[in-house]
Amino acid sequence: MRGWPRRRERLALWLGLGLGLSLGLSGLAVAQEPEPGFDCRGLAAEPAPETPAAWFERSLWANHCYLFEARAVRISGEGVRALALTHQVENGLQREVAHYLDGPPLTYERLGKVGRGGWARSDDEVPASPNAIMAHLDDFYRLRLAEDARVAGREALRLDIEPLDAMRFGQRLWLDRATGLPLKQELLDVEGRVLETFQLTELDAPRLYAGRVRFDRLREPPPETWRPGWLPPGYVAQPVVTTSSLHGERVGHRVYSDGLSSLSLFVEPLTEDFPALAPGLHRLGISYAAVRHQELGGRVMQVMALGEVPPRVLLQVVDRLQWQPGAP
Repeated sequence: MRGWPRRRERLALWLGLGLGLSLGLSGLAVAQEPEPGFDCRGLAAEPAPETPAAWFERSLWANHCYLFEARAVRISGEGVRALALTHQVENGLQREVAHYLDGPPLTYERLGKVGRGGWARSDDEVPASPNAIMAHLDDFYRLRLAEDARVAGREALRLDIEPLDAMRFGQRLWLDRATGLPLKQELLDVEGRVLETFQLTELDAPRLYAGRVRFDRLREPPPETWRPGWLPPGYVAQPVVTTSSLHGERVGHRVYSDGLSSLSLFVEPLTEDFPALAPGLHRLGISYAAVRHQELGGRVMQVMALGEVPPRVLLQVVDRLQWQPGAP
């Protein structure tokens, strides 16, 4: 048991890295001049959406285009946490800050552009992430409008997002009728039980950014020494930078997503310098991590998949990892 505090602390660091990347800046129309981006001023001229899909697409762009400060609560099995949120845009670059107001002091900050929906390929275009999400959303989720509500003192409508299989979680979203901003979100397990609630309690008058939010540059996929032998249908590799000062180049890290649900996959050689995690299934908050120790490429490697997806999905991913023939 002496090694457990270090292992648990390390698992928490892994979780922060994996989910921080998978939930990073993501992203209607792609503009090529003067720089690829989305003109937020177009949202003001568009009529109110009429279908569930149109409302969801509006919410994706509202997340990028509105400047605001807010207060929120996060409710889960670990209790209730209060947060202060800020979203700003300057010269097309977005800055998001989430600061926890109670419990251990913790601040998350992201600075970036609207993400792309995949790695750059020579034979096709790579859409901004909202376009990529909407392109095949109907293949894996059913969207339905439910009753109206009032959240954070604002008129809202509820949007139910139901998975079509048991390999991903569902959501309920309450969207601001005036802007499309999400005011409340519930994450649901495969049985329909609420795992977590995230809700704004105050939203200072949001303002539409009068300009373009920039799209991220096209990124070439890194060389593959390993690849997942199985992923749930619809999950594709995301073009995110996955190295960090914490782990450096020794750890391989990839992020996969179906647009709503995401998982991170880590591969690293086992050494004495870093404590190994116990093989099996770990739980940290509402997320799970599946860990295996496998001989790959002539070395014993630690393989871990983590994310807010059903545990059996993570176990299948780590059990079917494939080492590329001839890889270093």
